[in-house]
Amino acid sequence: MNYYEKDPSVRAQAEHHIKMNNRRNLEISGVKEVDSFDNEEFLLQTVMGYLIVRGENLQMKNLDVGEGNVSIKGKILELSYLDEHHGEKAKGFFSKLFK
Repeated sequence: MNYYEKDPSVRAQAEHHIKMNNRRNLEISGVKEVDSFDNEEFLLQTVMGYLIVRGENLQMKNLDVGEGNVSIKGKILELSYLDEHHGEKAKGFFSKLFK
């Protein structure tokens, strides 16, 4: 099957990758939506759930919505996922976010 025979409506589940270089550059694939961001925190909806990136002097270097790629630069301090099973933590985070 060559490139022109592929059916564009049939896609495999999107993959999610994170690549960090020296805690200064972060490349994330599989991003569905950027919910919020500032210079200390990014909240990203990925194919694997919500991802929080915390750090200092964070800046969005690149955003490709069509491909689901986001690049962030700055000092990366923390990466964490919000699981649906830990509702208290997510509730606390979102209540703090929307105050």
